[in-house]
Amino acid sequence: MTTMRTILAFVLAAALALPIQASAQEAYKIGAIFSITGPGSSLGIPERDTALMLEGEINAKGGIKGPDGKTRPLKIVIYDDASDETKAVLAAKKLIDEDKVTAIVGTTLSGTSLAILDTVQKAEVPLVSCAAAIKIGEPVAERKWVFKTPQSDFLIVGVLVDYFKAKGFEKVGWLNVDYAFGQLGWIEFEKAMQKAGLQIVANEKFGQKDVDMTAQLTRVKAANPQAVVVWSIPPSASIATKNYADLGIKAPLFQSHGVGNKMYIQLAGPGANGVVFPAGKLLVAEHLSDNDPQKAVLLAYAKDFEAKYGSRNTFGGHAWDAIKLVAAAMERAGTDRAKVRAAIETTKNFVGITGVFDFSPTDHNGLDRRAVTMIQIVDGQWRPAR
Repeated sequence: MTTMRTILAFVLAAALALPIQASAQEAYKIGAIFSITGPGSSLGIPERDTALMLEGEINAKGGIKGPDGKTRPLKIVIYDDASDETKAVLAAKKLIDEDKVTAIVGTTLSGTSLAILDTVQKAEVPLVSCAAAIKIGEPVAERKWVFKTPQSDFLIVGVLVDYFKAKGFEKVGWLNVDYAFGQLGWIEFEKAMQKAGLQIVANEKFGQKDVDMTAQLTRVKAANPQAVVVWSIPPSASIATKNYADLGIKAPLFQSHGVGNKMYIQLAGPGANGVVFPAGKLLVAEHLSDNDPQKAVLLAYAKDFEAKYGSRNTFGGHAWDAIKLVAAAMERAGTDRAKVRAAIETTKNFVGITGVFDFSPTDHNGLDRRAVTMIQIVDGQWRPAR
C-alpha cells in the first residue's frame, strides 16, 4: 500500500510539473546585461528597471504572438556586469550557453559592449547594445549580429559642434573620461571640430574613479576657451561640474549625452544650472510639437516609468528601444536567431524613445540627427536649449 501511494504521489507530482516545464520551454527568452552596480550604475539601474517594467507590461497582455500564431510569455534574464568588461563577457557566455536566450540587450557601457562583441558574433546571437560608441556597430560588415539604440558619437558631436558654430564659439576646451566612452567621443569631436574650422584650445583627461578634476580644469581655464566640454557620465561628470563652478570659469559648460538623468544634477548641485548637453528628446518631451512622431510614445513611457521608479532618463529609454525591437522581431521570426537578426535589420519607421529607427544592411543604428536635441538645465529642470 505504501509503495502504491509512493508511486501515485510521484506520478501526480510529475503531472503537475509538466505544465510548468512546458511553459518555461515555450517562453520567449531575451538576455540582458546591465551595469546595475559599479561606476555605470546610474545608467544601468534605469535600464534594468525598464526591462522589468516591459516584461510585466508585455506579459500582462498575454506575451508575444509569434509567427506561428501562438502567444507565449516573455522572460528577460538579467545579469549585472558591475561595469566590468570581464564580468560582461562571462554574463554573455552564460546567457548564450546556459540560458539559451534568443537575443541579448545591453550592455550599458561602451567598453563592456565592445568586450562582448567577439562572444556574440562567434555564437551568432543578435545583440542590441544600449551603449553609444560608434565602434560597437561599425563597420557593419564586421558587426553582422550587432545593433545599438543610443545615438552614435558622431551624431551627438555633430549637433554639438553645429551649436558652437551658431553661437560663435570658435575656441573650445575639452575634457574626457579616460575609457572607451570618453576616448571614442574625443576622436569624433576632434574630427568634427576640424571639419567645422573650429579650434580646440585644451585637451585634458581624467580617470573614471577620479574625485577631483581641478588640476585639469585649471589648465583648461588658462587656455581661455569660449566654451568647455566635459565628456563623461556621473559621478565623474558631476564632480567635474562642481570643480568647474568652484574655479569660477565663466565660459559656458557643455556635457555629453551621458548626463541624461537627474543623478547628474543632484550630484553636481548648483553648478549644474546652465549646463547644456545634446541628448534624445525624452527629457523635454512636454515641450515638443504635437506633430512630432515621438511625442506620444515619449510621454507614455515617461508616465509609466515615473509612476514606478521616479524621474525619467535617457538610459532607460535605450533599454526600452532595445527590448521592443527584439520583441517585435520575435513576432516576425520566433526564436530563430538568424531570422530575428534579419528582422531587426529590416525594421523601418520604428518610433522609439531614442528616435525613429530605420535599420538596413549598412546601418545598424538606424538614427539620424532628428534623434538629437540640445538641452539646458534651468533651476534643476531640463529645458530645450536656446
